Amino acid sequence: MIHTTYKDKFDTKITLAIVVIFSFIFLNTTLVYSQDKKFIVVLDAGHGGNDPGNIGNGYREKTIALKVVKEIRNELQKINDIKVILTRDKDVLINLWKRGEIANKAKADLFVSIHCDSHSSNAYGAGTFVLGLHANKRNFDVAKRENAVISLEDNYRERYKGFDPNSEESVLGLTLLQEENLDKSFLLAADIQQNFSKALKRKNRGVKQAGFVVLHQTYMPSVLIELGFLTNKNEGKFLNSKSGQQKMAKEIARSIKKYYNQLKLNTVVVNDQISIENSKVDATIRDEDKLEEEVIFKIQIASSKNKIELKSYNFKGLKNVQRVKVGSYYKYYFGVTTIYNKVKNSLLKAKSKGYSDAYIAAFKKGKKVSLTEVLK
Repeated sequence: MIHTTYKDKFDTKITLAIVVIFSFIFLNTTLVYSQDKKFIVVLDAGHGGNDPGNIGNGYREKTIALKVVKEIRNELQKINDIKVILTRDKDVLINLWKRGEIANKAKADLFVSIHCDSHSSNAYGAGTFVLGLHANKRNFDVAKRENAVISLEDNYRERYKGFDPNSEESVLGLTLLQEENLDKSFLLAADIQQNFSKALKRKNRGVKQAGFVVLHQTYMPSVLIELGFLTNKNEGKFLNSKSGQQKMAKEIARSIKKYYNQLKLNTVVVNDQISIENSKVDATIRDEDKLEEEVIFKIQIASSKNKIELKSYNFKGLKNVQRVKVGSYYKYYFGVTTIYNKVKNSLLKAKSKGYSDAYIAAFKKGKKVSLTEVLK
């Protein structure tokens, strides 16, 4: 029912491709872990409190989501190296921004949000979303329904800085921050869908992209799972049963374990080398204050093929963002200045907002130049 850029069904060839791509991405990703660091998974049960979610056939999405989350936790806690955090462990409403904040403060490695779908038809099947541009009206409608909960939050207009859950333009701006994590999010989502369809024979509604606020708030690979349709009598009954909840939770946990094991196998372990190298870099430039006026410093916070309107709510509240087209990509810059110490402060601010790959770029007479050469 939902048109997507990904195939809704994964055959044997696609399954093999997923395994290969999993290995490729993790082998080609620089990951820094300390040997004693636990892998942190934040599990988010959608809705809660005075927000029941959808109540198809009298079942309550908030209750089912919480029960499934607790079952996933039980499975993951069998592994000593995995630490599980729940955004809620009882029937309370947690603001969308708070859910992301919980994950970010915990420095989580993975964020998984659990929901149940609904529709006016007799639709059925499980689907998993990653953050991105809605591929069509249906994807946008799903995101809009899940995002609508922000109106129940106190002071939500100020908190979300002009974000309108009914605006396609607002949803477009959600994608930039998560683009660096999109590949990992998609691969986890694809594996979850594969487990649902193969092990449980659930209809595979595929991996889709949509602008969910709860995913936008996180700074790590994140997925949102729609377990199925409560509005479908048979599927609703299955999801409301203890057996159904345990089965769905077990397959989700299996994918998370697989993701973790792939990450662990391809992790580069370092101790103090990186901090020492950073100290050496700082030592060469910490006394620089102001350079020639024709040298301009900027913080590159994102690069995307999407042309995003330069509104602060599209950039986690950062103001005066510049957009420059380079080839088929748009580069987004923040903190333009001629003073090096100021741009260093801007870099810290950008990283605190979640732009972990932000860096200082230098321009001389309108052309990008080597920062090292400029600082000499």
